[in-house]
Amino acid sequence: MTGVPASASGGTGRRAPGGKLGAAAVNQASLWNIANILTMMRLVLVPAFVVLLLQDGGYDPAWRAWAWAAFAVAMITDVFDGHLARTYNLVTDFGKIADPIADKAIMAAGLICLSALGDLPWWVTGVILFRELGITLMRFWVIRHGVIPASRGGKLKTLAQGTAVGMYVLVLTGPLATLRWWVMAVAVVLTVATGLDYVRQAVVLRRRGIAAERAARAASGSAGTAGASGVSGAASEPPR
Repeated sequence: MTGVPASASGGTGRRAPGGKLGAAAVNQASLWNIANILTMMRLVLVPAFVVLLLQDGGYDPAWRAWAWAAFAVAMITDVFDGHLARTYNLVTDFGKIADPIADKAIMAAGLICLSALGDLPWWVTGVILFRELGITLMRFWVIRHGVIPASRGGKLKTLAQGTAVGMYVLVLTGPLATLRWWVMAVAVVLTVATGLDYVRQAVVLRRRGIAAERAARAASGSAGTAGASGVSGAASEPPR
């Protein structure tokens, strides 16, 4: 079943005269694909994760284990929804907008809650969130000139951030507590390094885009001048 009501198709099973209405109904139904459902699930997990993490003052090991489980599910769905959307051509406008929002929301929620509980220095949260917000704004700044592709370093940064935050959510002691500090340190270094690389790419992309626009305008102006000169020469030529 397509989910399109019979009235939209004239009630006879034949194609409706209004093709646009039928297309709109199909496009609307395609919003509910598995990739978008996983993205929606991740958005719902954000407040659930915060509630679980902050239960009983935020220091109960059992509640924090449940919070870790919610965070882990959110990070796993982040991997699968994008893969499914690209593999099975399930990319939608909703997914393009909601997916990065869900990614940043779950990470920001974890960082802010951990800093509020005193488990993570505020400067670490500030550096990571400033980078994420700055890169998002920069993508919009250069979007008319092109898209900055996701790099391998960016993917490693996301993995390191997710692993580090997940380790901080759990109540760890001894060597594991020391290990999570080093994992977070790696995440911060990758966050800064990839952020600077994105800035470089954005500047280069914008310069190339501006140069291409200027060249196109110059070529258009030259063609217009040449055409006007040809018409003027033909008009002034004496009859034979």
